[in-house]
Amino acid sequence: MQQPVVRVGEWLIAPSINQISRAGRQLTLEPRLIDLLMYFAHHPGEVLSRDELIENIWMRNIVTNHVVTQSISELRKSLRDGDDNPIEYIITVPKRGYQLTAEVTWLDEADVSQHTEPAAVTPTATPAPAPETRPTPVPLSPKRRWFSSFWTQCAFLLSLGVLIAMVLLTVVRPHPPITRSHLLLNPRDIDVRFEPGASCNNWVSQQAYAIGLGTLITTSLNTYSTFMVHDKTNYNVNEPSSSGKTLTISFVNQRHYRAQQCFMSVLLVDNADGSTMLDKRYFVTDSNLVSIQRDLFDSLSTALTQPWPAQMQQELAHLDMTQPMSLAQFYQALLLISEGDASSLTKASTLLDSIIKQSPDFAYGYAQKAMVDVLRNSQQPFDNQQLAALNRELDKVDAIPEIQNSAVRYRIQAINALAKGSIDNAYEAINKSITLEMSWLNYVVLGKVYEMKGENRLAADAYITAFNLRPGDNTLYWIENGIFQTSVEKIVPYLQTFQPKAS
Repeated sequence: MQQPVVRVGEWLIAPSINQISRAGRQLTLEPRLIDLLMYFAHHPGEVLSRDELIENIWMRNIVTNHVVTQSISELRKSLRDGDDNPIEYIITVPKRGYQLTAEVTWLDEADVSQHTEPAAVTPTATPAPAPETRPTPVPLSPKRRWFSSFWTQCAFLLSLGVLIAMVLLTVVRPHPPITRSHLLLNPRDIDVRFEPGASCNNWVSQQAYAIGLGTLITTSLNTYSTFMVHDKTNYNVNEPSSSGKTLTISFVNQRHYRAQQCFMSVLLVDNADGSTMLDKRYFVTDSNLVSIQRDLFDSLSTALTQPWPAQMQQELAHLDMTQPMSLAQFYQALLLISEGDASSLTKASTLLDSIIKQSPDFAYGYAQKAMVDVLRNSQQPFDNQQLAALNRELDKVDAIPEIQNSAVRYRIQAINALAKGSIDNAYEAINKSITLEMSWLNYVVLGKVYEMKGENRLAADAYITAFNLRPGDNTLYWIENGIFQTSVEKIVPYLQTFQPKAS
């Protein structure tokens, strides 16, 4: 029996082999993405909610809304493969769901077996069904009606007896032993870990730079690739992971008898077979921080067979500072921001102000400082003089061309709107930021917005997503204390198991 084949826009979808193709280009997708695309094809033009997709694609398995969002994002990336001016096949309908806008044509596999181009396929005409004719019912005699009713009751009683017998057998018969399932690896998941250099003397001064690289890799891959990356640099738990790959950044002694000589090692391992996908070693100096970052991302692109899109390359170029040491200081400021407490945020603001003076063309420095100061104001309200300075900062950021349509700018707007009680504006801004950058901090802010909207279930979903992207004490601190205090016990009790135990 031939399985259905469908053409969605320019793509020919073959669900039996999990492939989509067009113009000689073939892509193999994960089965869940094929199932998702086929479900859209069965409902062209309809707006499908997340709950409906979970009901029909994940069959009500325990998944979060983020899983649907990530799957839609992966599907969009696959459908725009190779397009310079990508057409959006699946659009987001705010507050309702998603809609397939491309034309859908159903075909038979037999009709496309001789063709490689979707355009060359001729749709198969389906004959209209013949009109149904119903026979005229013949009335039963009273005796036959009684006879039919008697046997209907007998059949009902017999079925009821069989059902009771089955229930009794289930109760009496002992259950077979449950076999513990083994850990299943997800080849599209990557863990990023940082290991300090126990045998090196100078690793502490380079720690912030190494952790900053790991954070940048995590955010970039989550935003611009189909990989799901978990930044575990703040998660000091030695436990099995379901991620198919592990990227470890560590400091290794060059010569055991000279502890001051060490290099930064970046190792990417495929956990399925233990093979090494990437093994780079860098001697970090004050002048080569930018060049190391460029080389590392080029090497990752090759190892993961993941070409970086133009937008990501442009954002990486924004970190090419004229003063190389400013990059290390910038990552130090980001590390302070991740800690989230008032003292760390104040230190981060001072450090960013120093970076801006050293590199006045560094646009992201101005934006990050404005975000930090907005956070400080939300926790400890500024006086009139400080507020005036903050407003000047925000006006300056709004006028910088590189920041006009950036994730950090929309994140600033969301935090500022929350502090002023403008919940709808905050919701709109943070969703724009998440579209541009899939980061743990964005999902923490989204959780805060949902809390203010009174939607605690969605807030919990956002907080768990943030913790999944970057598990650890720092993310928990942000969830509990960022912008305003949140009760983990009340809003997201699941995360209580990850809270540090009181000594």
